[in-house]
Amino acid sequence: MSDKFSTFADSPIAPAQHVFLIVPGAGPLARVTKAIRAGADGTITLRAAGDSADVVHPVRAGEVIVARITHVVAAAPAQTIVGYA
Repeated sequence: MSDKFSTFADSPIAPAQHVFLIVPGAGPLARVTKAIRAGADGTITLRAAGDSADVVHPVRAGEVIVARITHVVAAAPAQTIVGYA
């Protein structure tokens, strides 16, 4: 498949090149995200790239959090979380 955008540089405001499922845990994500999407109403405990502390973020099902996230530590209730990088 031809990708006419393959020669363009990536940037924080460019569309995601990678989409992946996130399983909450103590370790860092495989990629720093541009955004994540919550799969259910509840909370997601996360850490942004410029922070050293976790934040409990309330979310609605389908909500997109636009942030450079390095860790997703927990989700309540258990839910599908999609990362965009």
